[in-house]
Amino acid sequence: MQRSEPQVSADPWAAAEGGRPGRLDLLSLIPLAAIVLLVALVASLVWAVTRSEADQRRTKLATDALWVEQTLRFQLGVDEDMLVRLALDAASGTPEEVLEARARLHVANNPEVLSVIWHDAQGRPRGAVPGLSAPSDADLVARLQRSGAVSARPVYGAVQEGRVTMAVRAAEGGGVVTETISLPLMFERHIPWWIAEQYGVELVDTGDRQLAERARRDAEPGGAPHQISFDPPLSGTFLRITPYPEGREGGSLLLLASIGALAAFAILALVALYRNTARRRRAEVRLRGEMAFRRSMEESLTVGLRAKDHEGRILYVNSAFCRLVGWPEEALVGQGPPMPYWAPDRLEETLARQRALAAGGAVAQAFETRFRRADGSEIEVQVYEAPLIDARGAHRGWMGSVIDITEAKRAARLARAQDEAVARTGRLVTLGEMASTLAHELNQPLAAIASYAAGARNLIERGETAALGPVVEKLSLQAGRAGQIIRRVQDLARKREPSFTRLALAEVIQGTAGFLAADAREHRVRIALDLAAAPEVEADRILIEQVLVNLIRNGIEAMGPRRSGDEIVLRLRGDATGAVIEVQDAGQGVDPAMAERLYDAFASSKAQGMGMGLNICRSIVELHGGRLEFRPAEGGGTVFSVSLPAAGGTRMAAE
Repeated sequence: MQRSEPQVSADPWAAAEGGRPGRLDLLSLIPLAAIVLLVALVASLVWAVTRSEADQRRTKLATDALWVEQTLRFQLGVDEDMLVRLALDAASGTPEEVLEARARLHVANNPEVLSVIWHDAQGRPRGAVPGLSAPSDADLVARLQRSGAVSARPVYGAVQEGRVTMAVRAAEGGGVVTETISLPLMFERHIPWWIAEQYGVELVDTGDRQLAERARRDAEPGGAPHQISFDPPLSGTFLRITPYPEGREGGSLLLLASIGALAAFAILALVALYRNTARRRRAEVRLRGEMAFRRSMEESLTVGLRAKDHEGRILYVNSAFCRLVGWPEEALVGQGPPMPYWAPDRLEETLARQRALAAGGAVAQAFETRFRRADGSEIEVQVYEAPLIDARGAHRGWMGSVIDITEAKRAARLARAQDEAVARTGRLVTLGEMASTLAHELNQPLAAIASYAAGARNLIERGETAALGPVVEKLSLQAGRAGQIIRRVQDLARKREPSFTRLALAEVIQGTAGFLAADAREHRVRIALDLAAAPEVEADRILIEQVLVNLIRNGIEAMGPRRSGDEIVLRLRGDATGAVIEVQDAGQGVDPAMAERLYDAFASSKAQGMGMGLNICRSIVELHGGRLEFRPAEGGGTVFSVSLPAAGGTRMAAE
């Protein structure tokens, strides 16, 4: 399949480094100008609103001041009228009890009235509410007595300690009636709370000394109060109303400052956005170069890459995958299962694997399968499926790496065949080394057969046929023994598949020891057995015998002239996982130089050895799911141990 490869420079991102912003973009100044105009417009609007609010506050202050003045004058007028009526009643001879009752009612209804006092023609108090000790203004009474004039309206005295006294003479030569009022109490009662919440109301004299006050908090420093003369009725006094600080100017300044800060932030944001846009342009150029470079790397891979979604639809393939299956990219991308490269005989298996992959979650998996190429040929492949995660961390599908392992599988099969041939050769070598042992083993039953045959002939010649039965039986037994030896040799030499059955290892060890007893005697070695209780194992009897024959013969040959004893010990014991067979010799031990490669093929310390025995033994033991190990023996020699799992345990299957 022909594909156009992207042209990538030596430095794929060099173009991005040269990306510089060009001349100033006039369009980028439009948001800046709009922000400046908006700030100016808002500032003008705030200034106009602030100016209008200031005028409204001044007008409202004057209006509220007049209202307070009228309220206080009205209350003083009420007190004046009451005082005039009391004076007229006193002049007309109204009983004092009635006058006192009226005065008490007036004081009760107007708590700011501290006292009402009746004075005689000489100015002495003759009646008072609430009592003669109530405050009064003696100077004012004396002044009216001296003048002798009758007044239609009360005369006010000077303000003293927040109190003012008004007096009236109702008839010539008559007495004077006075009423003393507490100005702070009058302010407290008759200036409403909503006025006190907005203004501080004061009564001051010409020396700016405060005479009475109604205020909830401090007045505005440096504020512009509204002042009204309160003379009359109170000589030399002024009513001053000062607004409390409302924080509106501060609020306006804060608003202006906020708008300015917002405008500055917007300008900085525009500058940052402009710079970020320039960086993004450079990054896009760099990203395009990087993507082209990555695409080039993907196209140069020999590993096939294939991405698919959760439904199995192909999202992406690289050139190596297209070459692997022989189909073009256009025929694969967007294709859903079944795929054109799936082997027809494995269609159901592949669909089942796809369903298992979808149900297994975002977990990487690996498996082997077979693909059919577009030309009809088939290949063996190894597939590694990994979760396909997007930029937001979502699991979108699967990314597969596909490797052609056709040649590797063929080589593995060839190597397996070679290993089997080597194992068979090893068995034949072992058989050749056992030739003398076989001669001794077969010599005894054959000699016995010949002896029993000669005896049978003599009995026949003498006509003693009745005695032939035991002789023929013994002859048959010896012939069977010889046949068993021959069959065992055939099993060792013949190529066969392993046959796993439940074995009692004590039996196998005893049989193998008996088989090699003659060979051991020739080498002046005695085979000793130490067999403890051990669980049965699932194994191939012939292969286990082959391992034991190799280990025992190696131990016999290791016990040359430099030996530490004359005994090979075969032990059997059980452990937590299965059974352990130990073969302990009394030889020279394993050369440290050979210890690291003792199990390697063709590694041998014997002059005529092929170096395959221990390698084959370890392969057989591992085939049974066990371990072959060695260690130095106490007092000299080596101990080889074969650990096998108990029957019913896990056994490694042959590849």
